[in-house]
Amino acid sequence: MTMLSQEQIDEAQLTDWRKLAQGLHARYLVADLAAGARLLAAVAETVDTGDHLRATVGPGYVDLKLISPDAVYRDGDGHDHVVEWVTRPDIELARRIEAVAAEHGARSDTTGIVNVELALDTAQEERLAPFWSALLTGGQEALGRGTIGNDVRDAAGRVPYLWFQETEEHETPRQRFHLDVFVPREHAAERIKAALAAGGELVSEEDGFTILADPDGNKACVSLG
Repeated sequence: MTMLSQEQIDEAQLTDWRKLAQGLHARYLVADLAAGARLLAAVAETVDTGDHLRATVGPGYVDLKLISPDAVYRDGDGHDHVVEWVTRPDIELARRIEAVAAEHGARSDTTGIVNVELALDTAQEERLAPFWSALLTGGQEALGRGTIGNDVRDAAGRVPYLWFQETEEHETPRQRFHLDVFVPREHAAERIKAALAAGGELVSEEDGFTILADPDGNKACVSLG
């Protein structure tokens, strides 16, 4: 299945879902844990492709993520790669889940949607990646899973997605890790404002993301989906 662009996802005009990083995310507010379990059970009956859905249930909320494990990405040379990304079936599933949530009286809360990734700046990606896969997940199965590079993506979602940002070799160590915090576009300004009010500093505003720094100068990116 062909991976969808951000424009194609926007054209679907989903009400409750936001595309953050590689997947579609939604949060529904419910009365209690039991209500969340009932909602998830109803959603499970609706979803006929269980490998697309990830769910977390807590007291008062249900967090859902939709992503296709067999999306097809075509690179600049015309070669196809199987990756994890949003495809057309995810859009259809999202619409069906929206209907189920409405029937159960669950309220969408896009302000509560967030996705965090870890990025490691390095000129030694291939040398470092196996270590981080072993350290974070206990093995090498997560290394390059669902990606075209050496990213570490745990199938069970136990740890954040770790990817490697290419940098030049340098003698003096500098910050190598930074956080990529994905939030819905309509809530990005609010998140940035809160971080600045808590002592942060605006480093730069780029196309699709804003770079902030904490009081010690450690940088993080607020990314728009």
